[in-house]
Amino acid sequence: MASRSPERAETAIADLKMITKKDDIHFIKLDLADLENVKASAAEFQSKEKELHMLFNNAGVMSTPMHMLTKQGFDMQFGTNVIGPLYFTKLLIPTLLETAKTTPGGKVRVITTSSNGHYGAFKGGILWETLKDGPERNKKLSRTTAYFQSKWGDVVFANELARRYGDQGIVSTSLNPGLVDTELGRYIPAWFASMMGFVKLILNRADPDGAMTQLYAGTAPETASANGKYFIPLAREGIPREDTHDEGMGKKLWDYIDEVTADI
Repeated sequence: MASRSPERAETAIADLKMITKKDDIHFIKLDLADLENVKASAAEFQSKEKELHMLFNNAGVMSTPMHMLTKQGFDMQFGTNVIGPLYFTKLLIPTLLETAKTTPGGKVRVITTSSNGHYGAFKGGILWETLKDGPERNKKLSRTTAYFQSKWGDVVFANELARRYGDQGIVSTSLNPGLVDTELGRYIPAWFASMMGFVKLILNRADPDGAMTQLYAGTAPETASANGKYFIPLAREGIPREDTHDEGMGKKLWDYIDEVTADI
């Protein structure tokens, strides 16, 4: 379990051990807002494990105040939701590929959590000049649009990973998990939080169903052939915004991650 907070991770691990009656659950510190830590976390995993069958890119932030930046000076939402997990995934690709070679069926899975918010991203998906701190970011970006473009980026990356490695056994999917009772909304305005709580009550989609769509994408036999697909609650195939399939944008985002992590 790769998590930012050791205390919260250990609490979750203790619960999992009680539920599953298994002790082989371990913690790796992963702070997606610090690329140096991301690299160290991937290296720690690879020093301990030779196989990786499922990678759930599930951590993220929403509506963070605009003054908040990652350690390397990126917009907090794009840095945490896109750059960090994508860099982590790319570092683990060699392990994923080797695992696919020795796994029955020859498939491993990468599941990236996006959001229904990706539909609200800018035309073209990403304003590249807003990703690093500076006047353009402060002028053109808001808490909401920053979140939307980060979630658009997640779908684009999942699709690009599917294109590049689908024929080598990596099944890459993305999804909207729906309304789940977590602390993701800790920074959103009180009026919006109240509205979301009301909607969640109406839809009856809170826990224990919150992880269902991710688990469906990662474990269901029928989704082993779902490379490049997008899922929606609860455990159904959905349709992402059309431009998330743009191969040019997929390559641009892939190259951007390579560029900004080259000296890490």
